[in-house]
Amino acid sequence: MKNFPKDALCQQITWSDLDPLYIDQLIVHGLNEDLNGTGLKNLPAQVGDPSSQIFPLSERGRATLIAREACVVCGLPLIPLILNKFGQDCRFQAHVSEGMQTAKGIALGIIEGPAQSLLQAERLLLNFLQYMSGIATLTQTYTEHLLPSETRLLDTRKTIPAYRMLSKYAFACGGGYNHRLGLFDRVMLKDNHLAIFKSSSQVAFKPIVSKLRSQYPKLPIQVEVDQLEQIPSALDAKVDAILLDNFSHEELRKAVSLIGDQACTEASGGIELNQLDSLKTLGLDFVSTGAPIHQSQWVDIGLDWL
Repeated sequence: MKNFPKDALCQQITWSDLDPLYIDQLIVHGLNEDLNGTGLKNLPAQVGDPSSQIFPLSERGRATLIAREACVVCGLPLIPLILNKFGQDCRFQAHVSEGMQTAKGIALGIIEGPAQSLLQAERLLLNFLQYMSGIATLTQTYTEHLLPSETRLLDTRKTIPAYRMLSKYAFACGGGYNHRLGLFDRVMLKDNHLAIFKSSSQVAFKPIVSKLRSQYPKLPIQVEVDQLEQIPSALDAKVDAILLDNFSHEELRKAVSLIGDQACTEASGGIELNQLDSLKTLGLDFVSTGAPIHQSQWVDIGLDWL
């Protein structure tokens, strides 16, 4: 019997799972890059936005966010948080829901407030929206290719440092599932760990797994293998999941048959969109890929002044 079933080996981050302080720090850093030159060793003598000063503080503006291409919208909760940095006079009214699939030309919402503030907030909020919507949109394409199978799409830790949780949230908005959030939430024995087991006369695989189980009873234990011959020892150690790294289609079929219901199965290793139609027929629990995050293109979202 599995210690950790399929549902316990993946999750879908929601907006409420994200730390408000983490989000606030990203926003503040983004604004400081734009307005104060944060990141430069020698900060500029002139800070702020002189271009927007042509408008008096009393001048108000109103603009519509437009999807210039079909997409899965992601990042809307960030907009009011960004606008709040410029005072209570800035407002956002959403016309679509977070995670909604929209067609080209759809209005996502309206922002309004002092013209100076909106001009300074424009690029930051578009950057977040375009980046996150790009991930969500490509993730949805990947997940659709796995239907109607029960194989779930997992992400990876191949994310831009400091943007991991935001990226994983966008992945979940596109219908994917989150794998490890970091090194802290799973015992993952990868190829380099196995190399040490193989080369060391003092480290044995099965007893180590048993020790890890007693030390971290609430964490699943997963092992990465790249050969069919490694699977029996992993099963003998009673790991919760086996990652099948760079296996051929036929090797995956044999691996799934060999493992059965003794552990969850995950195919990984350079998996691209064109492979999913065949992978979904094998009975795998998971397919993991970083492509929807690190190969996604920003969605074209514009801001049209009214």
